[in-house]
Amino acid sequence: MSHVTLVRHGQANSTARDEGSYDQLSPLGWQQAEWLGGYFRTAGERFARVYCGTLRRHVETAQGINPDCATATVQDARLNEMSYFDLAHALEQQHGIAVPQDREGFITHLPTLFTYWKEGRIDNPPESFAHFETRVGEALHEIAAGEGRALVVTSGGLIGMAMRIVMGLELPAMAHACLAIENSSVHRIQPLPTGLALTQFNALPHLDTPERQHARSHL
Repeated sequence: MSHVTLVRHGQANSTARDEGSYDQLSPLGWQQAEWLGGYFRTAGERFARVYCGTLRRHVETAQGINPDCATATVQDARLNEMSYFDLAHALEQQHGIAVPQDREGFITHLPTLFTYWKEGRIDNPPESFAHFETRVGEALHEIAAGEGRALVVTSGGLIGMAMRIVMGLELPAMAHACLAIENSSVHRIQPLPTGLALTQFNALPHLDTPERQHARSHL
């Protein structure tokens, strides 16, 4: 068993309002990933295993990081993001709760969406909240049980769910965690005999200089 480093993908198409259009890195997203890869190499980070979801933004971020590891990146669909835009559009159609148009709108929208989704009040969702929680938990524990340090490139919603699983977060706290997670941020989990422990959340060591402050982003 060893540490698991979770990385949120670099900035995607932040102007998109559907899953397909969102799923690609912006020029800034590529730069964030490349800077993170440079930081890992300078800091002497070595990963025995590298995983990512099957979404384009995950694969592109992993390519941008290009960690110095002996094995190829394993793509695992269990590491894919929840279908936020599909859920948000269903919430609007079924309950009249509009899809937010800016970050401020997301602050109140996300906890509401999570609540409706978990309570089964969104008809015919892409997947149930319980399924999302189960697949994330299974993937996380399986990776944590492997040999050597692992790097996992994924999405903010999945990292938020990982925080819920590791720390026992209720929905409001999980939503706040998701909202805080920045593009290309680093999160670390350590397996202990008593379970998984969070050792780092939302770190941006590769952007922590005055000349790179402009490169921080959430969407």
